[in-house]
Amino acid sequence: MNKCPCNSTMGNMVPSATLAITSKAKALKAAGEDVCAMSAGEPDFNTFEVINQAAIKALNEGKTKYTPASGIPELKKACAEKLIKDNGIACAPEQVVIAPGAKFSCFTAIAALCGPGDEVIIPAPYWLSYPEMVRGVGATPVFVNTKAENNYELTAAELDAAITDRTKLLILNTPSNPTGAVYCRKTLEELAEVIIRRDIMVMSDEIYEKLVYDEKLPHISIGSLSPEINEHTITVNGFSKAYSMTGWRLGYLAAPLWLAKRIIALQSHTSSNATTFAQYGALAALAKCDDQVEEMRKLFAKRRDLIVELMSGIPEISVIYPTGAFYLFCNISAFGLSADEFCNRLLEEGKVAAIPGEPFGAPNSIRLSYACSEDNIRTAISRLAEFCKKLK
Repeated sequence: MNKCPCNSTMGNMVPSATLAITSKAKALKAAGEDVCAMSAGEPDFNTFEVINQAAIKALNEGKTKYTPASGIPELKKACAEKLIKDNGIACAPEQVVIAPGAKFSCFTAIAALCGPGDEVIIPAPYWLSYPEMVRGVGATPVFVNTKAENNYELTAAELDAAITDRTKLLILNTPSNPTGAVYCRKTLEELAEVIIRRDIMVMSDEIYEKLVYDEKLPHISIGSLSPEINEHTITVNGFSKAYSMTGWRLGYLAAPLWLAKRIIALQSHTSSNATTFAQYGALAALAKCDDQVEEMRKLFAKRRDLIVELMSGIPEISVIYPTGAFYLFCNISAFGLSADEFCNRLLEEGKVAAIPGEPFGAPNSIRLSYACSEDNIRTAISRLAEFCKKLK
């Protein structure tokens, strides 16, 4: 059958590079290759048992039917209370939309707000799905390169200079995938002033908020800084990272009521509701898992320290000290290879799976995930060091 020309904005999306590399690594493992995977964007812990049992109980009680498109009332209320207590964000349950994954929350927020002719500012490096979502709704991504020496934080001056009369939205991600950077309060306050003054919206993706490692850089939600900035903020979060529930596909957002209503309408015509019994598991996650989350955070902090120490033995690769998430972002420009070529050769010759920086807007960098065992980290970095010696 002949290929049909595609004029659809969504039909031209590029597949996720992170999923592609992870799939290739898994195929090599299945073929018997000894591959060290440093590519996965998910915790290597099982979902906490109390969450599993809550979902099983819901299944056994027949909680398998449709819910309201925006989620069960109990979970909307629990998420609103969490945002008030943990994040300092003024929020009512009516402003919360439960979704099949935080990724879908990001997409529906962008789709309900933006369209052809609109511009969306995305600081680079960025999570690779943001530009595709923006292009998918017909809007234009506007990239602003941030600097490693500035902790990869977008500055107020850079934001102000990038805003035009077509700008509708800024996408902010803290803690960051792929850099592991956590925005400081001062930067967020300065960005908030620009957002309010220039009257644009900000989507704050905070999916890694529970995974921060330095007391001097706690996670801060930009929507908490004032009632004025809260009216300009969409806060996205979910259960995948903090509760190791990636396969459950469960996220949520909170937005000003006028926008939340738009997003609910959009979701009602696309996914309907998030999986019903999974929502009862999420209720248990919010109510009963603080200790388990803290234990996992401490283990990631140890792994962060380990991988940074080991990488210091490879002088050709420069890194910034990550303060959140579970990624190490590495500059490999000294080797004169594109990140894509570097990662493909590293996988084939060194049997280490890493993610190239091109899809993140950083063609001279690679992303390593330390969401894996300490043994895996030690083996992978040893292989990476040997690979780098051969390249020299």
